[in-house]
Amino acid sequence: MHGADLAAQIFARAPGCDISGIAGERMRMAGVRAIVKIEDIAGMGATELAATIRPTMRAFGALRRMLRREPPDLLILIDFADFNMKLAWFAHRAGVPVLYYILPQVWAWRRWRIPTLIRRTDRMAVVFPFEAELYAGACARVDFVGHPLLDRVAPAQDRAATLKRHRLPPRTRLLAVLPGSRRGEIRYLLRPMLEAARILCADHDLTPVIALAPTLNLADLRAAAGAALDSVHVIEGDTYSIIAASEIALVASGTATLETALLGCPMVIAYKMSPFSYWLGKMLVRGVDFIGMPNVLGGRLIVPELIQSEVTPMNLVRAAEPMLAPALREEVAGALASLRTRLGTSGAAARVAAIALEMIA
Repeated sequence: MHGADLAAQIFARAPGCDISGIAGERMRMAGVRAIVKIEDIAGMGATELAATIRPTMRAFGALRRMLRREPPDLLILIDFADFNMKLAWFAHRAGVPVLYYILPQVWAWRRWRIPTLIRRTDRMAVVFPFEAELYAGACARVDFVGHPLLDRVAPAQDRAATLKRHRLPPRTRLLAVLPGSRRGEIRYLLRPMLEAARILCADHDLTPVIALAPTLNLADLRAAAGAALDSVHVIEGDTYSIIAASEIALVASGTATLETALLGCPMVIAYKMSPFSYWLGKMLVRGVDFIGMPNVLGGRLIVPELIQSEVTPMNLVRAAEPMLAPALREEVAGALASLRTRLGTSGAAARVAAIALEMIA
């Protein structure tokens, strides 16, 4: 998504550019030539990644050969820490400058990588204000460009229009379920979220709605939830409107929590993975008190978080119910809305495009 926005901004300024690399559907639609499709190497967690090791290594080999045989004028990296940090090393060996956009979350785990990132990166475009301090050693090579979600996160229509669009009665009160964007996530989160939604909806006159991620389909949901899916509305292509129209959301930890915060919707954040992946994560993650970006940004527990064995239907219900009371809901929604000012101003992709073109001028 962010790569597609960046490519569009580069093409708008320099239509003759040739952009290629690892590309998802949105990047390909934006005009990026796919050396590798991101769908072929996407994975989650240590055990879940096992199935994608071979295609990921093949992708790495293809990009490494490109850097050696047909070096580009610039290598732009987006997230994907271990893969991209190694690729940056090969780029420097080939004399290719590196621009890193949306850097690895070293503030959460493996902070010892900071000097390596500084050495291997010519420019850094960071999306959180506190990240610039982490890379102080890079001095003028670090730019806080604002968060790209500020340009994207907005409902397509108001609440009344959203309900009408999806053929829901005008007085419907929604409970949004966002169980993740990967099959591994919904395998662990969808069932407890749906059971919690069933209880909350029965007790508080809510209607459950799954905002389906574009990387998943109904068959994926059915495989993870079975018959539990029968009584739930599944909405595709209107996620932001659904969240904005909801009383509360049950959200998988990740980008969706920041999107939900920007839409001012109270939420319960949950995350669960395989026992081995969780054990490995606990070994690596240091120096953070929260898993949800709204809480990290706020520096306090604005919304509840449930991790691993805590993710049960009743725990989700207990965490969500207090925020359905009008006073607390308003307080939480206000705290979430205030986070927007900490993310800079809109135009992140445009700023990064300007940096990229400056580097190859």
